[in-house]
Amino acid sequence: MVVPRVGPAPALSVPPDVPRRWWEGRADVLLYAAFAAFAAGTAVVTHLPPHRVWGWCAAVAYGLGAVAAASGRPRCGPVAWGVTAGAALLPLAVLAVGGLAQPEVGVVHRAGALLLERGTPYLDTGELAAWRGYEGYNPYLPGMALFGVPWALAGIDARPLFGAVLAAALLWGARRTPPLLLASPLVALPLAVGGDDLPVIGLVCLGLALAARDRPGAAGLALGVAATLKATALPALVVCLALVVVRHRAGAGRFLGGAGGVVAVGVLPVVAVDPRGFVENVVRFPLGLAGVASPAASPLPGRLLADLGAYGHAAALAALGAAAAAMALSLLVRPPGDLRAAAGRLALGLALATALMPATRWGYLVYPAVLVVWARAAGRDRPRAVADAGRPREEVAACAA
Repeated sequence: MVVPRVGPAPALSVPPDVPRRWWEGRADVLLYAAFAAFAAGTAVVTHLPPHRVWGWCAAVAYGLGAVAAASGRPRCGPVAWGVTAGAALLPLAVLAVGGLAQPEVGVVHRAGALLLERGTPYLDTGELAAWRGYEGYNPYLPGMALFGVPWALAGIDARPLFGAVLAAALLWGARRTPPLLLASPLVALPLAVGGDDLPVIGLVCLGLALAARDRPGAAGLALGVAATLKATALPALVVCLALVVVRHRAGAGRFLGGAGGVVAVGVLPVVAVDPRGFVENVVRFPLGLAGVASPAASPLPGRLLADLGAYGHAAALAALGAAAAAMALSLLVRPPGDLRAAAGRLALGLALATALMPATRWGYLVYPAVLVVWARAAGRDRPRAVADAGRPREEVAACAA
């Protein structure tokens, strides 16, 4: 019997490299080009001077970023940080020197001064009646006034503080936070013109990240601070609690204790000073019950319903309540078990709230957008090591920077 000789398997032929299309591996180039087009379009169509200044500055910065990203294989991080400086910090400096900002910045600055003077950042009901308009109202929770204290003491604009809290919270929450997120119009535009939602978004992301790391007490502290700034952080408390219960049921008490303690310390003393002023500013005005039209009037469903009159306003509130109840039911039936799931659920809830609130604006959609983008990057911390195994070391280092 002849036994066939066993030798090494024949080498498989490797097909020649297929030429890649020019855009493959150049997603950053396309993104910067799209950002540049958005910024230029904003400058052309807007009637708001701060947004026009941002648009022209950012269009140039994004255009240069696209050119830099297209030239060879530059490191992703340095280009993104350079674009951030040109698209966010430069227009912020120009606007600050020129005294231009969204009205929200003035509200925060005044709130800081009132907090130091009276112990409450709100005008009372009599003073609000004398204003005869929405300019005197402060719809934010008391913690937001702390960003205005440096202005009251030393003339320091609140906008850099908004951005600093956002960046610190995102980077603390996930080491792989993409620099391109901070350079994008999602962050650069509100940072330059005065988006006070930025610190809230950052603290919400940080709280979710800490909960996903099974640190419920720290997550409660982060979200408690967010909940002293704006009511938009309140849904995050519910979603994060569901995440904590799934991952670490015994930690629910620590989460609630941390969040509740911070909210109590940050809100109750101010409420005690002037409860009527607090309710008028923080509750009645955002819900459209103060008899004063809010400037947040983007043509979304809730606003369109509210414009139909008393019944339409009631229908908008009912729809908002129904959406909140549906989201709460979904958390009971299928609670999120990881960071991505929790961020996605919260993003959906906030998108529904933005669409259905009687006083709303397009800018509130920054919450779900940042949550989804950041959570996708943060959720790749472990799998990414495997995905990078076959990539050149230089490329991995460049894009992780």
